Amino acid sequence: MNCFLLSPPLPSLHPHLPLSSLRFLSPLPPLRAPPPFPLSSTSPTSSSSSSNPTTTPTPTTHHHHHDFTPLLTHLTQPTSPTSTHLTTTELTLANTYRTIPSHYWHTLLKSLVSASDFATAYALVSFLQRHRLCYSYNLLYSILINALDSSDRLSEAFLLSHHQPLSPFTYNALISACARNNQFDKALHLITQMRHHGFPSDNANYSLILQSIVKTNTSDTSLLSKLYCEIEEDRIELDAQLLNDVIVGFAKAGDVDRALYFLAVMQGNGLSPKTATLVSVITELGGLGRVEEAEGLFEELREGGMKPRTRAYNAVLKAYVKAGMLRDAEAIVEEMDRFGVLPDEHTFSFLIDVYTNAGRWESARILLKEMEESNVGPTSFVFSRILASYRDKGDWQKAFQVLKEMKSCGVKPDRYFYNVMIDAFGKYNCLDYAMDTLERMRSDGIEPDNCTWNTLISCHFKCGRHVRAEELFKEMQMSGCRPCITTYNIMINCYGEQEKWDEVRVLLAKMKGQGLFANVVTYTTLIDIYGRSGRFKDAVECLEAMKASGMKPSEAMYNALINAYAQRGLSDQAVNAFRLMRADELKPSLLALNSLINAFGEDRRDAEAFAVLQYMKENDLKPDVVTYTTLMKALIRADKFDEVPAVYEEMLSSGCSPDRKARSMLRSALKYMKRMLKS
Repeated sequence: MNCFLLSPPLPSLHPHLPLSSLRFLSPLPPLRAPPPFPLSSTSPTSSSSSSNPTTTPTPTTHHHHHDFTPLLTHLTQPTSPTSTHLTTTELTLANTYRTIPSHYWHTLLKSLVSASDFATAYALVSFLQRHRLCYSYNLLYSILINALDSSDRLSEAFLLSHHQPLSPFTYNALISACARNNQFDKALHLITQMRHHGFPSDNANYSLILQSIVKTNTSDTSLLSKLYCEIEEDRIELDAQLLNDVIVGFAKAGDVDRALYFLAVMQGNGLSPKTATLVSVITELGGLGRVEEAEGLFEELREGGMKPRTRAYNAVLKAYVKAGMLRDAEAIVEEMDRFGVLPDEHTFSFLIDVYTNAGRWESARILLKEMEESNVGPTSFVFSRILASYRDKGDWQKAFQVLKEMKSCGVKPDRYFYNVMIDAFGKYNCLDYAMDTLERMRSDGIEPDNCTWNTLISCHFKCGRHVRAEELFKEMQMSGCRPCITTYNIMINCYGEQEKWDEVRVLLAKMKGQGLFANVVTYTTLIDIYGRSGRFKDAVECLEAMKASGMKPSEAMYNALINAYAQRGLSDQAVNAFRLMRADELKPSLLALNSLINAFGEDRRDAEAFAVLQYMKENDLKPDVVTYTTLMKALIRADKFDEVPAVYEEMLSSGCSPDRKARSMLRSALKYMKRMLKS
């Protein structure tokens, strides 16, 4: 294998500065006997390499007039692991190579690791360190760590780091390796450890972790919040690249408000976001139906001198589709045509979405024909969007018709199409059809992914088939598909509904061992299942743990806790949860407030129950028939039968139609009043 020679190092501009003052170099470590090589692989000897032409190629050992063959032969010879004495041969070799510049050693090491000869590579580094032949040992160890990471041997890279004091060079190499392998918890731990040893991290480490999170679609608000806390701990000034990565990360995690906040910070510092960053935020705003904000960012992109391309137009188009704005959707596509921006399959699929949502099936079919006539033919993704539109309208039976039309166009279903199809059947409890679709998917040579398994497990769990859901969870793991945070959240809910608390603890431990952080959904699920089972201590501990991890509790979480207290008549605890919710500037749901009224009614505290009604009116929450029925029930329990008719009248005047239970409450109150008058 030919090796590229590095050019000789340039003379230092500041020769008077000591080596330890450089940012990425640590002081020279003390001379020590080399540790045994921690890797499991053995280095190929020269005889085996020459006798078998199919083995890993031996790196070139000649660099101009430097011949490294004698050294490599010596390094590949077996030695006693307990020997600490230097042989005459080794001392002779050390003196022979003492005048060789460092960049030749770097090139030789890179050639060894490129040939996957890690045992010889490590022996070379140990040899150089023993005899002080190359002073940039940190760079040598970083080369080894990066090479092990590229060969999917990250664990061995960590073993290697245990035999050498970690420097900023080796810390950065390990953090980069962890980020590339999606082991974000280890990367964050290394950053904390790095700070503890007096080595502040830099922007590049955080950018690399953020980019890996986005690339692997594992963006999660809790993980990003924890990462940002680490950035603040290191007192790092956010540069343009890091701000772009932070904005994209929060946008992909669905926390578009945080993304907009950091976008404002970036622009306030006089920095311009990348086009891709703005497109990511516009896309998320579009998915939430926040049309005005999406349009504002799109105009900002154009006014900034950047020419919007297809992805940017698609992001705005998505907002119009979500809001059902057909004319605006058609107008943006016409604008694309005017400016010479070519539509792609996503453009057509969004248009098909807006046509099908508006009931214009003929327009959707015409669009399919236009796709056939253009260079963008109908794809599986386009048919997936048609199927999703039918699913959302409740026409799951048309899934077979879409599949038939798809095949008539010569389009083969892909994994995404099958996932949408399984979701359509699962959503309407057609579990047999969902399992049949799984078998058809496999017969087409497509293996199910996390989305497939999560959909199947969830739909069986929601139908009360807990045992089958657990079987599918085991089958998922046996197939080699690793559960994600969504999978664990579904199974935690499944086990919690059955009050299998040991299984819940096992799942949480597995999550932690897999390097997955509990997110808002995890905590909300735990609080809900603990609350419904009366395990309020565990529920409160979850709430405190969530706050301690830097996450803000959601409305759904507090609503679940208030409802759980109220269902058991614990009105004081429910009120306390309500106050905590208001302190966090969150608004309770109508369901939670109705539950709170019910809790007061069970305790015969009708004054507090009506105070909740007043709070609803002051905060633009319209009381429903359940609200008024629960108030009438509270008055009856407090023996205030004469006040029930007034509540019933207020319900009618507010526009609520009384149901059978409300009329029953009124009759009960009137009967009692009539009986009291006769007596």
